[in-house]
Amino acid sequence: MWVLNKHHVSVKKCCASCAFKDILFEGTRLCTKFHKKVDASSRCEMWEMSIGMQNAGFVNGGVVKDQVTKEIIID
Repeated sequence: MWVLNKHHVSVKKCCASCAFKDILFEGTRLCTKFHKKVDASSRCEMWEMSIGMQNAGFVNGGVVKDQVTKEIIID
């Protein structure tokens, strides 16, 4: 499932884009809402868009980079 942020950028509705995710030092994801380890593709009804994803596409704000090349796709 995908949603649009206020700058019309598509954001995948999953743990990777959630405001409640925390990445632990060993690289695993922790849901701070339920205090359990989750996968990046996990999704629950408590999902909330992270600040970074809310700002993606904002002029002088967040940017979207290609995962492989790290080139800026949307700024």
